[in-house]
Amino acid sequence: MEFVLWILAVILVIAGIVSLVRGQMLWGIVLIVVGLLVGPGGVSIFT
Repeated sequence: MEFVLWILAVILVIAGIVSLVRGQMLWGIVLIVVGLLVGPGGVSIFT
């Protein structure tokens, strides 16, 4: 389960960075923050 959360967090952060590059500042920041919260190093929603 932790590996799946890590993969999900990486995907969210990459999507956030892509959104920032495209000029969608708010959506990019939200995706990055959610990715950091979901990841094993952050505050996981499943613990």
